[in-house]
Amino acid sequence: MDGASETAGRLLARVFAALEVPLTFRLWDGTAARVGAAGVRPFAVVVRSASALRRLLRHPTPLGFGEAFIDGEIDIEGDLFAAMAVANRIEQLRVPFAARLAVLGKLLRP
Repeated sequence: MDGASETAGRLLARVFAALEVPLTFRLWDGTAARVGAAGVRPFAVVVRSASALRRLLRHPTPLGFGEAFIDGEIDIEGDLFAAMAVANRIEQLRVPFAARLAVLGKLLRP
């Protein structure tokens, strides 16, 4: 695990702390960041680079996620239908203001 993926795992855990479903991100170095609720994770979001993750966290929109998917910056491994159900839950997720500030501060540091 490199320093960037370790930081990314902590940021993802903070952003998705209130998620009531299990979610796994597999980062560019193979690190698995498990976030949200405990339980079976039927799919993983594969993030191919730190820069792709930064872009998605800075502007977390369905359009940005779709563009990253089409461009090959991210991928879904496993059950695509389960991923779509979790995506709907993520759209309803409200990250507390303090958490958003903390994440933004980490993203802006070199």
